[in-house]
Amino acid sequence: MQSNREHMQSLYDAFARGDAAAVLGAFDPGIIWNQAESSPYAAGNPYVGPQQVGEGVFARLGSEYEGFTVRPETLLQDGDVVVALGRYGGTFRATGRGLDAQFVHVWTLRDGRVMRFQQYTDTAQHARVTDVAAGAVTAPV
Repeated sequence: MQSNREHMQSLYDAFARGDAAAVLGAFDPGIIWNQAESSPYAAGNPYVGPQQVGEGVFARLGSEYEGFTVRPETLLQDGDVVVALGRYGGTFRATGRGLDAQFVHVWTLRDGRVMRFQQYTDTAQHARVTDVAAGAVTAPV
């Protein structure tokens, strides 16, 4: 049987392959997903359920970034909680600016299903990358 840490690594691997369906399929129907405060996607917090996460986060990342990546460098497990430390990458299409921002993801699992997600990231870097022109980006900064 896979540990929660191994399960989360397999989900990061699926995301890297572009298999969002596999990732969303591992989410509990009532998953509570929170983007970092002040991130461009935090206005939808909390996203509830795989459909809201898929439409409000994954689809936007796919359409707004070229080559968006999530690279976990360390995965730590304490029972049902897995913490991932890593970096985001990609190029924001509207500005052509590259993203290389650190992140911490806190995942809560139960019986192999992802129940909760909390993101922490360098929101100032995200804002610099997405700032098309002063006042043009409507995301909170």
